[in-house]
Amino acid sequence: MVQISATAVKELRDQSGAGVMECRRALEQAGGDVARALTVLREQGLLKAEKRAGRETFQGLVESYIHSNGRVGVLVEVNCESDFVARTDDFKTLAHDLAMQIAAMKPKYVSAEEMTGGNGESPEEVCLLDQPFIKDPGKAVRELVNEVIGKTGENIRVRRFARYELGAE
Repeated sequence: MVQISATAVKELRDQSGAGVMECRRALEQAGGDVARALTVLREQGLLKAEKRAGRETFQGLVESYIHSNGRVGVLVEVNCESDFVARTDDFKTLAHDLAMQIAAMKPKYVSAEEMTGGNGESPEEVCLLDQPFIKDPGKAVRELVNEVIGKTGENIRVRRFARYELGAE
């Protein structure tokens, strides 16, 4: 059995935001390797997200973002299961990041399920959840949402958004 140091647990916790015991278990599974433990935690987050996908989401918040030049504005509705989670910093940060993503990347749809067939558009370009995340292009927006689901333990859903740009139709 590999000895897991408190320093390794703290480092993994700082990188992932997961709980102490989750970090310890992930490090044990990964043989003490922090990078592999991060992968383990991501996979666990995906499993949690899949388990919670059917749960109702009637709480949440509407986040607004106005780009610094005042020419682009976004409103995004992000739902979760409880008001408690809607008030957490992780949830608020997610909503803000989603609003910035929408302002920067101009998606037309939340997910590929909303796309109408035969228009030749790529989901990675026009679907918010399939786009590469602007702060970490190696990760899709859907993965970002799943990470927050893993942290909060609740289903989270991006319900709708509106993007306004001066002079655009």
